[in-house]
Amino acid sequence: MYVLVFVAALAVDSIPIFAPPAWTVLVALLLLFHLNPWLVVIIGVIGSTLGRYILSIYIPKVSSALVTRREDENLRYVGSKVTKAPFAAATFVFLYTLTPLSTTALFTAVGIARVKPWHILLPFFCGRLITDGVMVYTGKYAAGNASDWLHGQISWKSLLIVIAGLFVIGVFLFVDWPSLLEKRRLRLHFKILR
Repeated sequence: MYVLVFVAALAVDSIPIFAPPAWTVLVALLLLFHLNPWLVVIIGVIGSTLGRYILSIYIPKVSSALVTRREDENLRYVGSKVTKAPFAAATFVFLYTLTPLSTTALFTAVGIARVKPWHILLPFFCGRLITDGVMVYTGKYAAGNASDWLHGQISWKSLLIVIAGLFVIGVFLFVDWPSLLEKRRLRLHFKILR
């Protein structure tokens, strides 16, 4: 059953849409098969990390086919700047992973900007160990009160998390990064699709 934990976490975190968070799948498998929570967290985070790596590898190919050449160059510029500051990027990813925001938005933006994933996978893994560990143990505890847990699934907080994730993607896509970083002028480009 631990193979299922790995495959489920990998699958959920390798798709570039807002899928259910991996921790919810981990909690469901933990409760369904009465698994060891520590092993579920460790194996699940390994699967999630590999899934995010896969996402960051194939998403640039998808984005190149969808966005204009100018926007593609803009995103490559962002990627080159982030790659030159690996410690800052790693710190940001670690701290971002500790928040309730979706890492789908982060890795989609990172992949589109062609940031080398090796700079951010270890901080992602460490952050996910902490957050998924907390969420899996919290989920296991909350399962005792399942009816209360199910009533709070769609709330203003979940809506805000989705909006924040879309905002992160929007910042990466619509900001003219060379203008901002070299000329210190904020310019937005909304015509990014071919």
